[in-house]
Amino acid sequence: MEPHHNAVSFADLTVGQFVDRLSSSGPVPGGGSASAVAAALGAALVAMVAGLSTGRPKYAVYEATLGRAAAAGHELSAEFLRIADADARAYSGYAAALKLPRESEEDQATRRAAIQSAARVASDAPMECVAACLRLAIAAEALAGRSNVNASSDVLVAALLAEAGARGAAENVRINLPATGDDLYGDAMLRSLDGTLYDIAALTAQIREMVLSGQVREPEVE
Repeated sequence: MEPHHNAVSFADLTVGQFVDRLSSSGPVPGGGSASAVAAALGAALVAMVAGLSTGRPKYAVYEATLGRAAAAGHELSAEFLRIADADARAYSGYAAALKLPRESEEDQATRRAAIQSAARVASDAPMECVAACLRLAIAAEALAGRSNVNASSDVLVAALLAEAGARGAAENVRINLPATGDDLYGDAMLRSLDGTLYDIAALTAQIREMVLSGQVREPEVE
């Protein structure tokens, strides 16, 4: 397997350094890692909005929701950065499998098996991102109408980044699945993918409507 393009985690880079790596001709980071980093920014916004609302008398009735949102935001921002690294490693493994020798029939069989295995890993990493984006959209939805009104647009931005991250990651899933050589696995993944994307889009639409209407919501039922 080729060495991972970034010897350190993307989390250890400055924004500028990550953008420089993304803009280089190197194979990683690519669209999968970029999608995960975009979602990480959305998760950070959820944590920020929760923090700007916590401890304020006006939002005291929402304290439980705010606490959950803050925890989810911090947890997911770290999770997305981990997924960004995993996606880059997965693609490096797939690229390495493609370069295996194919002179003999044995070589070809070994290469085919390696490609199929690496393609599954390269499908699983962005699928993890899509699933985490749903968790992010759920956290953002809980905040809409229940958090600092001055930061309401940030809740919508968080949801939009969750949707963008999910859609970007989904395309990586779709493009890698055929190389797994497993139609049953591929079909199950695609069904799950479509359902999750639908749920995220619905949540994002709800958040947009709530934010733009300025409506104030009842506390969540505990």
